[in-house]
Amino acid sequence: MTCTSWRDRIERYADGEGSAEEMSAVADHLRGCAACAADVASRLVLKGAIRSAGRRYTPSPALRARVQRELDARTSRSWTASWMPWLAAAAAVGVMALVFVRGWSVSRQDRVFAELTDLHVATLASPTPVDVVSTDRHTVKPWFQGKIPFTFDLPELSRSPFSLEGGRVAYLEQSPGAGLLYRIGEHRISVFIFQERSGGVLAVGDGRLRRLTFNVESWSEGGLCYYVVGDVEESRIHELSELLKAASRS
Repeated sequence: MTCTSWRDRIERYADGEGSAEEMSAVADHLRGCAACAADVASRLVLKGAIRSAGRRYTPSPALRARVQRELDARTSRSWTASWMPWLAAAAAVGVMALVFVRGWSVSRQDRVFAELTDLHVATLASPTPVDVVSTDRHTVKPWFQGKIPFTFDLPELSRSPFSLEGGRVAYLEQSPGAGLLYRIGEHRISVFIFQERSGGVLAVGDGRLRRLTFNVESWSEGGLCYYVVGDVEESRIHELSELLKAASRS
């Protein structure tokens, strides 16, 4: 059962609405409280299900046909009688489209990173964060064969401060991918690898950002999208990212 004194803070944590200090305090509490960790995990799973359900609507054939008929009727009008209004409308539509595409791109990236941080928190809150437990990359990588539709390479970590804990199949935008868990000191870092989709929500470009208490770095290479998420310094996230990039190019 969730600790009564932490209930309100856990609700804000799951919704991403708390302050940075509060989020950090809750994260520390979750590491030592299995009941609260399970509560957060169930909330994040429910949020993910609701988010996925909200994106399943597609226009019906009847609606598409009606829109097409209206467009055909408009284009059949006399050009000489209506060319000025059409030019004005086209210009307005062009501006609106530019604003929409830019706004959609930003919201798409925010949505993807929100899901990734939710996946990371759910992983840490789970009593079984990985399905294949091993520090050996030669054990973890083959485990994914037949479970995801691509292959990938993992870095050698013997001379680094990181250690591999294992992996599990992860899902983002209903696409299967590899979820890997690394440790550095007392902190854990999630690495998610998915296939890049042309024009799809997974292709969010290269970059780094901070969301709540987490640092995230992403890039695309060799038809794959990589995401590194953790509540450690940005420099550590980048260090692990560079090791992954080197392994994929070797």
